[in-house]
Amino acid sequence: MKETKMVQDQGETASLPEALLKIAKRELREDRCTREQSLEQLRNWVAKNEDLQNVRCDDTFLLRFLRAKKFSVPMAEQTLLKYLNIRRTFPHMSTQLDYLEPRLGDLIDQGYIFAVPQRDKHGRRVVVINAKGLNPKIHTSCDQAKAHFLTYECLMEDQETQITGLTHVGDFAGVSTAHVTNWNPTEFARIFKWGEQSLPMRHKEIHLINVPSTLKWLIDFVKNRVSSKMKQRLIIYGSEKELMKCVDQGCLPLEMGGTVPMREMIELWKQELAGKRDLILGLDKSILLSDRGIQRRSSFNAEKASTGGPNFVSQIESIEGSFRKLEFD
Repeated sequence: MKETKMVQDQGETASLPEALLKIAKRELREDRCTREQSLEQLRNWVAKNEDLQNVRCDDTFLLRFLRAKKFSVPMAEQTLLKYLNIRRTFPHMSTQLDYLEPRLGDLIDQGYIFAVPQRDKHGRRVVVINAKGLNPKIHTSCDQAKAHFLTYECLMEDQETQITGLTHVGDFAGVSTAHVTNWNPTEFARIFKWGEQSLPMRHKEIHLINVPSTLKWLIDFVKNRVSSKMKQRLIIYGSEKELMKCVDQGCLPLEMGGTVPMREMIELWKQELAGKRDLILGLDKSILLSDRGIQRRSSFNAEKASTGGPNFVSQIESIEGSFRKLEFD
């Protein structure tokens, strides 16, 4: 029997600062009337959709999708279906996101990925990805993916972050061949493609530092699979000094030129994860019974659009060749 959780929480949205609501109006075309009408339409669609079961219908959850698609309800519906489909297709990477689980907890404790407690000058949360925090001899690609999904699920529960978006800082110092070959290239390509289309987040800036030459081809692969707007937002720096010209120093850990020790930031992040733990684990109750409602472009157009040129199979073969080359270098 179909079950849909109907919850109203307009109070949380109403309590957002006026300055934040102005950003929502300017960047997302959001105002009270648009928000209320769109929420009602999306909520009714969820209630009537026979392929959905136990899907949350509180404002905060539904606004993830509406804000990510600038209140185009049809596009928000499609993103919600794709979001549930990625959880259904890759459950080993996107469900059971419990920071208390030993393997996942260790990856978080080592500081592989965490959100800095301070917001930057744009009001965005800054996500730090620290390659040294991942030991490929211990952690699998599944552990790595779960750490990312957990981080984003936690951050998407915050309405302010839904509006302002995220800034990413990736430090690739210490990356080895083992880090790269930890992933099956075909699975990496699939999870990257699906994740970009399915997770309702606003990636505003992506800053990378200490990128070794062996990873440049991977960065090029990523750039070829995202929009031109996203390409412009991805910047590689040669030094921490250059990085700090574009990222607030207070939003970087001490070890990357900031002011607060990374350990202190990690502990605060763990407290945040603890506060959202039940909410995140509860997402596993949401079920997509069929993917028939997901609109798909023709194979030719989808292939051309998703790769930005060469066909998908050829690109995967190229990636596999690069992985094998790294293994023997």
